Amino acid sequence: MTDRERYRRRVGSVRPSHLMFTSGVGSLVDLPNFSVLVRGLDDWRYDAVPESEEIAEPRLLAGVRALPGKRWVTQLRPAPWMDGVDTDPSGPAARVGVPVTPFPAWLRCSACNELAPIDSQVFGFENDKPRRPHDARFFHTNCPRKRSGKRPLAVAARFVLACTAGHLDEFPYTHFVHQGGGCPDVSHPRLQMDDRGGNIGANVEIRCVNCSAHRNIRQAMGARGAENLPRCRGRHPHLGNHFQAGGCTEQPKMLVIGASNQWFAQTLSALAVPRTAAGELGTLVEKYWDQVSQLPKSMYEYGRANVVAFRELDRWTDDQIWDTVERLLAQRASGGTSTEEPAGYPDLRTPEWDVFSADQFPEPTDDFTLRRDPDGVPAELKTVFADVVQAERLREVRALVGFTRLDSPDPDDPELVTPAPLSRDDPTWVPASEVRGEGIFLRVPEELLHDWENRVEDSAAMNRHRAAYARFRENRYSDRIRGPFDPMKNWPGARYIALHSLSHLLIRAIALDCGYNSASLSERIYAGTDDDPRTGILIYTAVPDAEGTLGGLVSQAEPERLVRLTRKALSDACRCSSDPLCSERLPQPHADFLHGAACHVCLFLSETTCERGNRFLDRRFVVPIDKPELALYRDLP
Repeated sequence: MTDRERYRRRVGSVRPSHLMFTSGVGSLVDLPNFSVLVRGLDDWRYDAVPESEEIAEPRLLAGVRALPGKRWVTQLRPAPWMDGVDTDPSGPAARVGVPVTPFPAWLRCSACNELAPIDSQVFGFENDKPRRPHDARFFHTNCPRKRSGKRPLAVAARFVLACTAGHLDEFPYTHFVHQGGGCPDVSHPRLQMDDRGGNIGANVEIRCVNCSAHRNIRQAMGARGAENLPRCRGRHPHLGNHFQAGGCTEQPKMLVIGASNQWFAQTLSALAVPRTAAGELGTLVEKYWDQVSQLPKSMYEYGRANVVAFRELDRWTDDQIWDTVERLLAQRASGGTSTEEPAGYPDLRTPEWDVFSADQFPEPTDDFTLRRDPDGVPAELKTVFADVVQAERLREVRALVGFTRLDSPDPDDPELVTPAPLSRDDPTWVPASEVRGEGIFLRVPEELLHDWENRVEDSAAMNRHRAAYARFRENRYSDRIRGPFDPMKNWPGARYIALHSLSHLLIRAIALDCGYNSASLSERIYAGTDDDPRTGILIYTAVPDAEGTLGGLVSQAEPERLVRLTRKALSDACRCSSDPLCSERLPQPHADFLHGAACHVCLFLSETTCERGNRFLDRRFVVPIDKPELALYRDLP
């Protein structure tokens, strides 16, 4: 068996969703015996896959193309995969998958502590059990401490360097142990890594066998790392031997292989919703903007008879056309434009809101089916919800558009952190996955939310939330933004906090009362903007193997169950076993959190469920726990 054949064998498997959120391009995957780095899109091969179909979702594709560096993207592709691995683990299917490379390329012998790179010929590799890919391992070829003839395991040397510009590099062991120089005795010194354990951080000593120089890894940590580590080389190892043109000016930081901040996914997701009549009208008005916008409403009758563009608008009244023109004019006047690339992430929520809040639903399809109870909202919940919609079928498509290191992407502004590239050149496709499920859409009465906003606008509690948000942005982004810094930019608004908190309360009630695992559910909050306020919450199944994809979640929107579920959610929110500490909590100076009366007992959910990382939560804005005037529902149903 050649080295190439051994290295091309499978070394593990992940779910398609992991390639979006956990183990995507550029990420380190810690396998049982060593770690690997997922290679860039240039190395993904689909020629061996007999049926390599792209994922069709035009709205998401358009959103991806609107991002910087993605204008050439024409496809959303699933990960390469071929059936047949289970029946023939040595067959063609075993050589189809996502390519990886061992990283870090420095290994340590688990018996004698020998430290050397893979290409030094000190270590060998074996992967000769097709049905046991997890047994693939590196070993020390000539270890002096080997026992019973078994060559000892060589594990990954567990330190790497990363910077906020998205670069990743090997830890410079030779440079580090020799105080920035080389070994005075030999050109290629032998090194050893002695892990001494301990309970105060890392206690690992690097030693040169040839000159006896030694140094503890602690001198590369924290503030001392800036003094003892070289500048970042601008390396992207997932793209091969690729270095950033012009180098990198950032100071790298040392990370352990399993560090959670070594890779953050930058993704976009969209529900496959059909276009509503209102959305179709807006598209046509944009298409014929020059002709339609020049005419006042009083001349629409003339336009219908003489202007070609108006022939495609026959299905809509003059009032509907005029309202659409005014809305688009307002968007452009406020800095937005429907014909130029938007600043920030593309708006993928408006078409979804239009469909869910429409009076008449589109025709049912295999991807999207909505149903509304003929009797409407239960009488007991008239003061809680304005509308209840059962989403019997949903399809969500997710695309990986980039990734960052050390800093997670901001959900509202893609330019605040530096994403790493997915390929050496501008990609023509990006990885994507699709999941199918079901959900519940709940709409809160606009009058109720508007009245509540007026009540809490100048309250001390809401002012504390605003101040905390400004402090959070200043601490994280003030030194990265060129020009004037607006600490309140992208503030989600008071109604978002109320809707988000209500969503978490309902999800927890579903998980506790109905048996659903909260990690298998997800949320989408439709709060809108000051110019276009919205009041919707969508709770839906979000993973391929989620429980309740056969009607279990939808059934919770049936009148009797929904009444019981809502009452339980709101009544449970009035108290928390962490009270009074939880109920009295508010954001405060010097603390870097963006929640009030919320904790793991009452409101927090898993990271896969919450769309904002358990930020912008406060149950005092939903139910009365201290000051009743702050509660959205002062009188519980």
